[in-house]
Amino acid sequence: MISPVLPSYSRAPLSFVKGEGAWLVEADGRRFLDFASGVAVMALGHRHPALVNALKSQADQLWHTSNLYTVPQQQELAEKLVEHTFADTMFFCNSGTEAGELAVKMARKYRSETGQPDRSTIIAFEGAFHGRSTGMISAAGAEKLTKGFGPLLPGFIHLPFGDTQALRMAAARPDVGAIIIEPIQGESGIRPVPDQDLKELREICDSHGLLLILDEIQCGMGRTGKLFAHEWAGITPDIMMIAKGIGGGFPIAALLATEAAAVGMTPGTHGSTYGGNPLGCAVASAVMDVITGEGFLEDVNRRAGLFRQRAEGLVASHPEVFETVRGAGFMLGLVCKTPNLDVINAAYAQDMLTVPAGNNVVRLLPPLTLTEAEIAEGIDRLDRAATALEAQMHDAAE
Repeated sequence: MISPVLPSYSRAPLSFVKGEGAWLVEADGRRFLDFASGVAVMALGHRHPALVNALKSQADQLWHTSNLYTVPQQQELAEKLVEHTFADTMFFCNSGTEAGELAVKMARKYRSETGQPDRSTIIAFEGAFHGRSTGMISAAGAEKLTKGFGPLLPGFIHLPFGDTQALRMAAARPDVGAIIIEPIQGESGIRPVPDQDLKELREICDSHGLLLILDEIQCGMGRTGKLFAHEWAGITPDIMMIAKGIGGGFPIAALLATEAAAVGMTPGTHGSTYGGNPLGCAVASAVMDVITGEGFLEDVNRRAGLFRQRAEGLVASHPEVFETVRGAGFMLGLVCKTPNLDVINAAYAQDMLTVPAGNNVVRLLPPLTLTEAEIAEGIDRLDRAATALEAQMHDAAE
């Protein structure tokens, strides 16, 4: 029977029926250790009691009205984000892709409002991923995202990742008005932008009057050990996209901005039917309370140090399978020598979930609540997966 679901995903033959913390239960009863977290979505794990309570409480009161009216839950969430970030203002939407679309609109409207409409070009980088809409695949530019979907949205130039000289030359162009970048590229294989490069990027934007747009959809909300990854470099953006972890599994996203960058976004310039609905904002507000709570991120950093240490030991123990480990906090990438999908399938056989990425990388994106015992158990399962792969390789060679 042909499935009525569009076949745009290559799905593993797994159906999960229940989750708790870092664990998922398959329909046949097997318990899987989840180092995928719904691709960095389940920041606090499955069925976190604070999030369940927030959702149930709000569901008993009100689900939806409209952005034609004041939504108190939006106001509460916005105030928490203002308190803990660079932002003065924000817009709530449903997905990271939507946040990215608004980022482009906001940057270009800013130029129009400040008398520089010709400065509409946005610099982006090879290996980027900002979403699947026409605008966001145009921003990323990679053929694997864009092939067959033309014509694309104009107004982007794509530079090699990490090429500061090319960046300086492009930033001086008279048509350039903004730069968009992920502090850690997720989809292309956990490629961090070094802190010094982020500092230099901010300096380049300041010297040329460019807006800096950060995409923290995957690397934000505590995943690197700070609330947002750019904080490690001691910089702030002008505009920032957040999603995934902010909802802890509920679909909500936001675009954060300074008042100056958002100057053009007046009534009627943007909207969303479901964006910032009471249910999503109530859950996201609970997520913020947990992650910004006293000692939470300090404890994340402590356990992340152990996680990195154990991951590096795994790589050292299996030089035929792995090359290196990179990333930060609970956002690590295992660079593989053998095909990464072989590693992921071998991990499935050990009741273990990981995430594929570009450049032959396996992503490890467990919940921030992962315990020391679960760190050890996860690495042990990956160790058994790698051992099984090595045995297969040796058998094939004989």
